[in-house]
Amino acid sequence: MLTLLSAMYLVVRTASAQAEPIRVLVTGAAGQIAYSLLYSIAKGDVFGKDQPIILVLLDITPMLPVLDGVVMELQDCALPLLRDVIPTDKVEVAFKDLDAAILVGSMPRKEGMERKDLLKANVAIFKTQGEALEKYAKKTVKVLVVGNPANTNCLIASKSAPSIPKENFSCLTRLDHNRARSQVAMRVGVSSDSVKNVIIWGNHSSTQYPDVHHAKVTQNGKETAAFDAVNDESWLKGDFITTVQQRGAAVIKARKLSSAMSAAKAICDHMRDIWFGTPDGEWVSMGVFSSGNSYGVPDDLMYSFPVMIKNKTWKVVDGLSINDFSRGKMDATAAELVDERDTAVTFLGA
Repeated sequence: MLTLLSAMYLVVRTASAQAEPIRVLVTGAAGQIAYSLLYSIAKGDVFGKDQPIILVLLDITPMLPVLDGVVMELQDCALPLLRDVIPTDKVEVAFKDLDAAILVGSMPRKEGMERKDLLKANVAIFKTQGEALEKYAKKTVKVLVVGNPANTNCLIASKSAPSIPKENFSCLTRLDHNRARSQVAMRVGVSSDSVKNVIIWGNHSSTQYPDVHHAKVTQNGKETAAFDAVNDESWLKGDFITTVQQRGAAVIKARKLSSAMSAAKAICDHMRDIWFGTPDGEWVSMGVFSSGNSYGVPDDLMYSFPVMIKNKTWKVVDGLSINDFSRGKMDATAAELVDERDTAVTFLGA
């Protein structure tokens, strides 16, 4: 006679055996973020414990030998949901029939490189990848851009894939969201899941605005406003903001490498929420298409807003009060994104 546990195991195994595999692309797949990310995707932490996966790994040609090692490690994990791993340096292979695309690879800023040169290099990359999405991927594909400058790279990719809905594109500000949540939790002395509804407004850069005016903290079973729980307005309007804004630089200074483990965790959080939705009464931060927003942010940007997600569709949380302090911060990060966009668009036809 089957035990309850073994019966449940059989149900899960049967479901995964019956479900069609989804194709998930990770670019920059030989890099350190991907190395922290791929195992979580392949074992079911992102798209579900009963969802078989075909992982497609794209990187530049010189990185293919490294990619072969990553493939061997994934094979050696013996993960039952991982049906195939496809390493490639060809976009026509990488982008074919995709259900999800996680675009991690980008041109990093090199010493002595002007900002406009960095934008120009990344416009070329994300124009090519957007065109490949347009030509080869499913029109329902969900695209997450991680490679920096993520907001503008995401906008360029979406402009280069006009038949894929703009709403299917988003960029990663969940790492900043998680950083803000954790900073508040540590300050108050609670676990991070006791803090909800922080917001990252704007650009994934040092102008981003981490906002806790609408955040809630649960202490001793009681939910209170974050400002009341922290009880230190000068910290919340000062060091808290700069700590979150500059956290990436602080990690690089300490590790001599950029954030990888935390970035991979944030990617998993972001994509899992797209797939399965956000909890009732909670929002998360995502860089999404700004046109038609109710917060006075200019149209035609990828700007981070608070969003709720249901049925794989995000909706900006409307009706939040914005004070003068927040307005100034939101406008400053929007101005940077407008400048980035206007510079980047000049390279689109180049």
